[in-house]
Amino acid sequence: EETQQKEKPKGSIINFWKPWIAIAASLVFVVLIAGSFLSNNSYKKSTDLAAISPEMKETQEFYTTAIKAELEKINTAKSPETETIINDALEQLQRLDTEYSQLKTDLSKSGKDKRVIFAMVSNLQQRIDLLNNVLTQIEEIKELKNNENESTII
Repeated sequence: EETQQKEKPKGSIINFWKPWIAIAASLVFVVLIAGSFLSNNSYKKSTDLAAISPEMKETQEFYTTAIKAELEKINTAKSPETETIINDALEQLQRLDTEYSQLKTDLSKSGKDKRVIFAMVSNLQQRIDLLNNVLTQIEEIKELKNNENESTII
């Protein structure tokens, strides 16, 4: 009889905690689901040109491809004479990239405002212009160096 009396209190304690444990588990589950939902939405806050239309996607791909090609040309032309110009250009590109990231956020907040789209395309064009200017300067430096070498030989 003594063992039966000891079991009853343990069973009643477990029965008392079961609803509280179930409620706590439910709350944890709800918090986890809400957290994953909110974190998924935070990734969607920035939009790029490709999300606007197929034409804008093509525009973005064109500029991205052109920028990569120009950067490759610049990196192959890197020399002690051109290092300063190239490093300066890379810093300017970094600033433009930071600005572009902000524009992506602005685009999603503005409901795809055409002014923001224009600013994004303009930013990409500025990058191309910057890289073209650097390539022109590199060519001029190479020509000067060749002319100096030719003068030295004569």
